[in-house]
Amino acid sequence: REGNLPVVCDASSCTEGFVGLLKAYPVEVMDGIVFIRDQVLPKLGVLRHAPSITLHPTCATTHLGSTGALVELAGAVADKVNVPDNWGCCAFAGDRGMLHPELTASATAPEAGDVRKLNSTIHASSNRACELGMTRATGKPYKSIIEVVADSVAGR
Repeated sequence: REGNLPVVCDASSCTEGFVGLLKAYPVEVMDGIVFIRDQVLPKLGVLRHAPSITLHPTCATTHLGSTGALVELAGAVADKVNVPDNWGCCAFAGDRGMLHPELTASATAPEAGDVRKLNSTIHASSNRACELGMTRATGKPYKSIIEVVADSVAGR
């Protein structure tokens, strides 16, 4: 609609890619976590709270400046929000983690140790490849923060 509607993407790395691809066009590109925080969360009312959540910020949320939105969404659905001190790039890089799992294992070892010590009830991120890599590295099921928010509304 000639730039009247934003392009919203639910994977932060894809959002970052779209920002670059569409910068020459009059289109606003929004990371899904920013859209949910700004447009949806204020309309949801009271959400069910989990005791704790551990987040894996992504390289893309760092580049986009949307890590704060990730943390804010987590704070809306959990009493305690943890971001491991040793978090960093998970090195999954699209399909690289499937083809070379040793890269992800090496890159995530310090963070995985932190995650095990934190022992949160929920683990989340904002990119499916990172969620797969972190699940593999920690043995904890990571899912999208958007899914976590949806679950807190539905009471699942």
